[in-house]
Amino acid sequence: MRASSPDIAQALSEHLPPLTPNAAAIESDRCLYCYDAPCTHACPTHIDIPRFIKKIASGNLLGSADTIYSANLMGATCARVCPVQELCEGACVLGSEHKPIAIGRLQRFAMDNAKQRGHAPSVTAAPTGRRIAVVGSGPAGLSCAGYLALAGHKVTILEKREQLGGLSTYGIIALREPMEVAIEEAKMVASLGVEMRTGVEFGKQITLESLRKDFDAVVLAIGLGNTTQLGVPGEEAIVDGLSFVEQSKTAPDKLTVGRNVLVIGAGNTAVDCATIARRLGAARVTMVYRRTDREMTCYAHEYEFARNEGIEFRFLTQPTKVALKGKDVAGLECLRVELGKPDASGRPSPVAVAGSEFVIEADQIIKAVGQQKPELAAQLGLKTDKGFIAVDAGFRTNISGVYAVGDCIRARGAASTVMAVEDGKLAAAAISEHLPAKTGGR
Repeated sequence: MRASSPDIAQALSEHLPPLTPNAAAIESDRCLYCYDAPCTHACPTHIDIPRFIKKIASGNLLGSADTIYSANLMGATCARVCPVQELCEGACVLGSEHKPIAIGRLQRFAMDNAKQRGHAPSVTAAPTGRRIAVVGSGPAGLSCAGYLALAGHKVTILEKREQLGGLSTYGIIALREPMEVAIEEAKMVASLGVEMRTGVEFGKQITLESLRKDFDAVVLAIGLGNTTQLGVPGEEAIVDGLSFVEQSKTAPDKLTVGRNVLVIGAGNTAVDCATIARRLGAARVTMVYRRTDREMTCYAHEYEFARNEGIEFRFLTQPTKVALKGKDVAGLECLRVELGKPDASGRPSPVAVAGSEFVIEADQIIKAVGQQKPELAAQLGLKTDKGFIAVDAGFRTNISGVYAVGDCIRARGAASTVMAVEDGKLAAAAISEHLPAKTGGR
């Protein structure tokens, strides 16, 4: 089943409309402009939130954007995809008895205005003469490259895909971030003097050894690998969740959606896949998860969003085999499970209940069960921590002159766009400290 392009555009348009100037003025006037504001402390990039909101209230929209840029170059992306309910808005002092300030939407208002007016940070630092390569153009790589450029370094980004932006471009449902937002943000970073090379795959067209010879430092912002394998018979008939989301953005008119869809997983990508299927015409969408709602890795507000979309849930359910009728999916064979002792993740491990086999009917199954650890780490001789690239406090790996940022180093804590952006910013500062300017600059 395929929806028409106009139907898709409407179904997957941004969930929240932009604020009007009048609505932004009213909302910004509600802010108490707290001293030592809890919202700023709750923001992983530590944007001075009262300051940027006050500038909106006074009509200084470009000043508001500059306040955001100083702490977060990916402000347009983060305004859309950050779990503000868990972070800045969740910490708002008005949230206990009143409605918290709509910080995310106000940030989007300031960033969208800056984009419309062609306003971006400008490089004022003297050239340092240092050349730095950044591998990967996701939020971590773009953030790191942008702040390195602002510090006066000559930066080159190497990206294997056709478009810049990484998961922001390809892996986040358009309902939250349209492709053009991520691509325009990458262009803003390019405007700082960052050279962008697309279609260059690290490890194939270019090697770490060659980069180390040609550049003073190399930053790996390579993200994670493919979707984890379930290891069940018939898995070849299951649709990959990341590919499903990507196609909904790059070729939505060619996206096939079943009428009775199962989504295996309970993270944010799983919610995105279920939402796409539901909004593009699936009569029934069910998320299948082997633990309970208390252990889900998606944000609480995403779970509520999915429920409001009419998405169903089957908890304590372990897939064991894809049921096929010829080459077509007919259902998913499962076992009921109980929760046992905590596993390596700290969550209770599922224990199968003997004799509890059952089948959930479906004509399409999508898996979104997390991504594999970065395979390049072992190939490059990088030390790892739980499969992720190991770095010190300055984001240095065990190989001299090689740094790493973003999801590929996230051995602890939840991976998120805003944390990747903060990694990039902090790594840029650390690299600038490690690499003093050459005499005479470039």
